[in-house]
Amino acid sequence: MNQLRSKGFIRPLRPEMQGVKRAIDTGIIFVSMFASLELYQIPFTREYLILFIACTVLFGIFAEHQEIYHGWRGDPMFDDALRILLSWIGSFAVVSSGVYLLEPDFEFSKQVLELWFPLVPLGIILVHTLRRATLSFLRLHGLNVRYYAILGANPLGKRLNIALTEMPWLGYHFAGYFDDRVENPQRREQGELIEDDITGDFKELLKRSQRGEIDHIYITLPLRAEVRINQLIRELADSTVSVNIVPDFFTFNLMQSKLSSVKGIPVVSVFDTPLNSVLDGMAKRLEDLVLCSLILPLIAIPMLLIALAVKVTSPGPVIFKQLRYGVKGEPIEVWKFRSMSVCENGDTVKQATANDSRVTPLGAFLRRTSLDELPQFLNVLRGTMSVVGPRPHAIAHNEYYRKQIQGYMLRHKMKPGITGLAQISGCRGETETIDKMQARIHYDLEYIRQWSLWLDIKIVFMTVFKGFVGEQAY
Repeated sequence: MNQLRSKGFIRPLRPEMQGVKRAIDTGIIFVSMFASLELYQIPFTREYLILFIACTVLFGIFAEHQEIYHGWRGDPMFDDALRILLSWIGSFAVVSSGVYLLEPDFEFSKQVLELWFPLVPLGIILVHTLRRATLSFLRLHGLNVRYYAILGANPLGKRLNIALTEMPWLGYHFAGYFDDRVENPQRREQGELIEDDITGDFKELLKRSQRGEIDHIYITLPLRAEVRINQLIRELADSTVSVNIVPDFFTFNLMQSKLSSVKGIPVVSVFDTPLNSVLDGMAKRLEDLVLCSLILPLIAIPMLLIALAVKVTSPGPVIFKQLRYGVKGEPIEVWKFRSMSVCENGDTVKQATANDSRVTPLGAFLRRTSLDELPQFLNVLRGTMSVVGPRPHAIAHNEYYRKQIQGYMLRHKMKPGITGLAQISGCRGETETIDKMQARIHYDLEYIRQWSLWLDIKIVFMTVFKGFVGEQAY
């Protein structure tokens, strides 16, 4: 009979509570609009109903993208408030733009909108804050508390325990580490065990669970212990404890890791791009277009003067076009002002070095100040590059370093950029040693892991002060 038993699927945590939170937020949006209309004695007409529905639907979409209703009890309230504010601003901006472009005849009270616009996020943030504060107060005073144990006295278990104990308002009380593999000398030599903190072995944990002393067990054993984990879970089924498996995915070099499902089958991405969603991709592209619209008018005349100077001071084309790898590793043509007396674009490309005879006098100045890269804003307009991203390397260099540095090609999961985290962190110029290129790749991958529009804006801002010039830029 056990063979016919369904093994079940992984479902979202408490989806009914998410529905309640969404319903409350929808009510706040409606009450805020109704109160704004009542204050100025304006009737609730069809136009305002359409405005309410459109903003509510779009807010729900933005909120889902920002994972406002997916947060666990450990999320900081500031982060939640920021996501709520950004979701509302985005939805209101889209609806306002649509009304202006498609239905200019709609007439709305400016006073009502000026009140409703800040009232909604303030109301939603206030309700979310009060809910969290109430639960935190109850937990700090011994109500709604849970006792948890960690099965696996290893670095992952310690990391999990530190994360939980740093947030006492969650109401989680630690019952101890449990591990029955203390006698394994190999694990002791490798430093995998936290022996001094072990409360007991698995049998002790099972007894305490059966007595109802423990509410949650987090299993942090390594993935290779699948058979042992399965056996432990079977034995824990003879209790009422809640069992949670914490997979040790940190053994991998995770990048934009996400949990998804295929018809209930859990799937964890190890290497992914932060621009998988349509909204993120559109936001990144819009950011590039806005920055280009601001920067190109400022650099148009300097670009013209540089082009004339390149043409007059040395023979050859003004623009040097070189094949480099773009997003997904596909070849793209990158434009620069020619700074050398040669135009190398083959299987072997020698990096510029100090006092390089190939570099023209004007080219040396352009390279030191990064002015030779100004034509790449045209690459951004074409969509082959981005303003911020990992710097593109010559194809010959890519083919060399991809064999020397693990994870090198992961930097091509985003469009190459004119500037990036590596450049503002001092990684510019010649990479005559593997260590220097590894440092650059480290920052490139860290950028992809941490990507956000705010990070892009920070990098652009820092580039103005420290990203244009450098002693190593030959």
